[in-house]
Amino acid sequence: MNLSREQMLAEMGITPIWRLRESGAAAPADGAVDTPPPVETPAPVAVASETVPVAVDALEWPELAARVASCKACGLCEQRKQAVLGVGDRDPNWLFVGEGPGSEEDVAGEPFVGQAGQLLDNMLAALDLARGDKVYIGNAVKCRPPGNRTPEAAEMAACRPYLERQIALLRPKVIVLLGKAAVHALLHDDKSLASLRGRRFAYQGIPVVVTYHPAYLLRNLPEKAKAWEDLLFARRCLREAAAGK
Repeated sequence: MNLSREQMLAEMGITPIWRLRESGAAAPADGAVDTPPPVETPAPVAVASETVPVAVDALEWPELAARVASCKACGLCEQRKQAVLGVGDRDPNWLFVGEGPGSEEDVAGEPFVGQAGQLLDNMLAALDLARGDKVYIGNAVKCRPPGNRTPEAAEMAACRPYLERQIALLRPKVIVLLGKAAVHALLHDDKSLASLRGRRFAYQGIPVVVTYHPAYLLRNLPEKAKAWEDLLFARRCLREAAAGK
C-alpha cells in the first residue's frame, strides 16, 4: 500500500501536522493547525488630565473676584444674593476690615453701605480720608450671615485665604480691625476689644489696630470717643511705619 507522508505520520500517531501558511494560501487541510496570527497591542488611549485649581495665594484681582463670587466653601453661600469682596483704592494706605456683609451690602455688593457705613465715612472724613482714596474696605467673610449675625469661626476660616490674599495684593500701610470677628479672623485673638484697644499688633509686618465696629457704635454712642482715639492711634502707627520707627 502506498501511503502519503501525512498518512504515514497519522498511522504512527504523530499528529497534528504544523504547517506555515503562506500569504494568500487556502485554508489548511483537515488535521493541520495554522500558526496563530500575531496579537496586536492596542494603542494607548490618551486620557485628559484634570485641571488643578490655582491656589488662592496665587490669584490676581480678576481671578480672586471670580473665585469669591463662585465660592461654596461654607453654608453662607446658600442664602446670599452675591458675595462682597471689598471696595476702594487698590494701592491704599489704610485697610479697614469689618465682620461681614449685612442685608443692604448683600444687595449692593459693597461693604458698609447702610447706617454703619455712613458712620464709617464720617469717621474717615474726620481724618481727611475718603473711601476709595488711599482707603480700602473689606470684611472677614464675603457672604451675609443669616439675620446679620456674627460670623462663626468655621465661616471665617473658610474665608480667611481670601482676606489674606487681599492683604497681599493691597499691601496697606496700616490695618484697622472693626469688631471682634475681624480680630478673630486675622489675629486669632478672642480677648475682649477693651483689652485689645490701644495696642499695636502686626500682620506680615503691617501695623494692626483694633477698634469697635461702627454698628456697635450706633448702639453705644458714648463709645464713639474711644473709637476716635483708636483711629488717631492708627494714624500714628501709620506715620511711624512710614518713618521706619
